[in-house]
Amino acid sequence: MANRETRTPTSVLLPTVSWTDACDEVAAQLRPKDELLIIHDNEDDSVSSREGLPDSVRLICAGDPVRCSGKANAIAAGMEAANHDRLVWTDDDFHHPSNWLNQLHQDYAEYGPTTELPSFVGQDPLAVLLEPIYALGGTLGTYIGDHAWGGAVIFDRSDLDGARFLSELRQTISDDGLLGEHTDVNSVQRVRRVPMGGSLRQTLERHIRFNQIFATHDPTVAKFSFGVLVAALIGCVLFPLLAVVLTLLTAGTMASFGVRRVSLLLTVPALVAAVPLGLYAFARDTFVWGGRRYKWHSKFDVEVLNE
Repeated sequence: MANRETRTPTSVLLPTVSWTDACDEVAAQLRPKDELLIIHDNEDDSVSSREGLPDSVRLICAGDPVRCSGKANAIAAGMEAANHDRLVWTDDDFHHPSNWLNQLHQDYAEYGPTTELPSFVGQDPLAVLLEPIYALGGTLGTYIGDHAWGGAVIFDRSDLDGARFLSELRQTISDDGLLGEHTDVNSVQRVRRVPMGGSLRQTLERHIRFNQIFATHDPTVAKFSFGVLVAALIGCVLFPLLAVVLTLLTAGTMASFGVRRVSLLLTVPALVAAVPLGLYAFARDTFVWGGRRYKWHSKFDVEVLNE
């Protein structure tokens, strides 16, 4: 089993435009041969002027994306700059406890490429309403489907065709969606609480992006899931007791992952809202992510627009 003294030297990739608590948290967990790459877009980002960094932390300027998302562009630049073959991807918007990195190494020793799970916590009324949807589709869906979550995933370069992966990464939107197509990733039943939304527009844009990623990388399952959603709502109308069953299902799902949220009581309203929001997501031809607007024509055809 991996431990802090013997684990494989690792490059941790953390895309961000500003220094957050997550940067300090991850940096504190590095072993002498590890490195943390803080990947930003350009010299206008506040993190680019950060001084007094330890030798194990490097700033990487990825540049603005041309035919892919800013996140995919940052990850590609980070993988090219990384010194090690063992790679960890993470995000800047959740808490990384002191044993976070070592746990991922233990997971890799046991399972190979491994991902933790997100538990999205709403920061505005619409986001709170949608929490049951993200618990079922985001947390449970990632766990059952063994999908990669870019906030906490560990793998080795030998686990995928690196040259092909980087080429495709610079032509697409979803970094973790693409990773899941290049290597088998195992999910562990361990969640990280991730803030979601903050304003109506932020929540809508996130929902559009998530739906389009789902439909692009797993279209058959996406269509099936939408059909099940509509059938469940019709069932609630015909058999009101089904609404109680669905709420209990959400409660059981959250409890199994150690999540305690009163929003589980909003399960049926969330399912009702998910139908028009899903149709809206597929009707929109652009979405905003990280201050950039994207037009996603197909998996490897991305147009970056001015926001």
